[in-house]
Amino acid sequence: MHTTPAPATASVPGSRAHPAPDIPDPHLTAQTAAVGNLLRCWTREAGLPAPDDGLLHIPLPASGTALVVPVAYWSPTGLHRFGPPRLAGAPASAPAPDAVAVAALLARETAREAGPHGTDLVARVADSVRRTALFLRERAERPGDTPDLFLAAEQALLLGHPLHPTPKSREGLTDAETLLYSPELRGSFPLHWLAVAPSVLATDSAWTERGRPVSAALLTARLAGPGLALPDGYAALPLHPWQFREARHRPGTRALLDAGLLRDLGAHGDPWHPTSSLRTVHRSAAPAMLKLSLALHITNSRRENLRKELHRGVEVHRLLRAGLSRRWRAAHPDFDIVRDPAWIAVDAPDGTPVPGLDAVVRHNPFRPSDDVSCVAALVAPRPADGADGTGPAARSRLGEIVTRLARRTGRPRGAVAAEWFLRYLEHVVRPVLWLDAEAGIALEAHQQNTLLLLDTDGWPAGGRYRDNQGYYFRESRRTELDARLPGIGTRSDTFVSDEVTDERFAYYLAVNNVFGLVGALGSQGLADERLLLAAFRRFLGRLASGPAPLRGALPARLLDSPVLRCKANLLTRLHGLDELVGPVDTQSVYVTITNPLHS
Repeated sequence: MHTTPAPATASVPGSRAHPAPDIPDPHLTAQTAAVGNLLRCWTREAGLPAPDDGLLHIPLPASGTALVVPVAYWSPTGLHRFGPPRLAGAPASAPAPDAVAVAALLARETAREAGPHGTDLVARVADSVRRTALFLRERAERPGDTPDLFLAAEQALLLGHPLHPTPKSREGLTDAETLLYSPELRGSFPLHWLAVAPSVLATDSAWTERGRPVSAALLTARLAGPGLALPDGYAALPLHPWQFREARHRPGTRALLDAGLLRDLGAHGDPWHPTSSLRTVHRSAAPAMLKLSLALHITNSRRENLRKELHRGVEVHRLLRAGLSRRWRAAHPDFDIVRDPAWIAVDAPDGTPVPGLDAVVRHNPFRPSDDVSCVAALVAPRPADGADGTGPAARSRLGEIVTRLARRTGRPRGAVAAEWFLRYLEHVVRPVLWLDAEAGIALEAHQQNTLLLLDTDGWPAGGRYRDNQGYYFRESRRTELDARLPGIGTRSDTFVSDEVTDERFAYYLAVNNVFGLVGALGSQGLADERLLLAAFRRFLGRLASGPAPLRGALPARLLDSPVLRCKANLLTRLHGLDELVGPVDTQSVYVTITNPLHS
């Protein structure tokens, strides 16, 4: 079944801003979006087929009932739109179950295999709904925007990941802290600073200026600005203020403070702005961003940096600088990695890392006028009139761009959307596939990690990848990579078996990124998903067996496999897993889904 929604609503032609939506009932909108997320997750993770009669039936044997859900739009890539569910047999006058009720019903179905984590899921769903409603209400009451286009895009994800059960849960933040620390509310705050004695300082830097190395301590001292009371010989360590209040009570941190090896310098400097990840902070025109530890459970992880990730960011920068970047940019001059070339952290006197006291110094390659956006923000709905976040009343910035281009050129909107999609494949997907094929490095290129540069008309013009966590060095290419950078992977723990790399690369680049983009274009009424999938097949076919085929295996795998492995965010939450803990092949629950390219 494939139902085409009504056309999307466009904004004022020519506008590149990100206006705040006018939401009449933020709580209802947040509830509707959360229910839709849960239903999409369950539909995908349980492998439910498209219904023939427009009503999706979700059996709930553990509760002795079922959910009956009207289908407004069935998406070949999984971004379905649903009407309000009802319990089978309930009177017509009965209210539809809200997000907490739906979460509890679904958790009960998995209690036997998932264990006691259903209660935690329900609590996080409630927290996510409450915070989403707060974001919508505050943005409606306090419209405004920033002239920094990158930051504006980072602040645009009001509803979050449409296939995650708790995209906005941030348990541990008070409402007052939420106002300060949330990108959705355009929060800003000065950083908290510690002085670190040389004997417990851990750091590395491959940052250079005019060919000369620059230490991480010098970089952080510059970013602090004038007036920081830094003792002689100590290094300046920036922390998220929430993180310092949490970490200072840990025994290891307390002992270092008591011994004078750490000194509390307090809040200092100009305010920084949280980006879409919350813990990475940005200041317009600053030469660097800072990726900080933040011990909050956000989506699937507690967001504290691991030492191996700090090593990984510097290692990848050195690898690229050793000649790989020159080859990559020769083939794809408009794509690069946002580098993480320096870090600063704390070791205990015995040399073991002190968790939670660290900062990654990330290069900021963007001017405030650069029109750059993570793909998640570009397709994110800015709900209006109580829309659930996926319907045609939910205006995404991409929808506005496509509509504006169609009006200006006089072409059908579907044709413009298809051309935009093809340009995206060339500017973003092809370079990512090149890096895997030529160097054996797969990127965790999901929509939030993928940054798209737009030209003045809104067409894709280039891309960047960000995330010092998300690299997979293929085990089969270890010898080649070690020849490029001797000792690579020793401290970063980045080599992964080809089997796991293939599974994760297919999920992040194809399922999350490209299929997610196809689903957004389809569910927002901008294009026919089947036509876009056919275009993706042709693109992959040329890479797999065209006149200049890529060495990598992913194009052929995507074309030939009837099924794909897919991260199951709902089941991952129900199993209580943290994606940053443990071996990479067991950090998340993966399920098998039908490959829409093969059907």
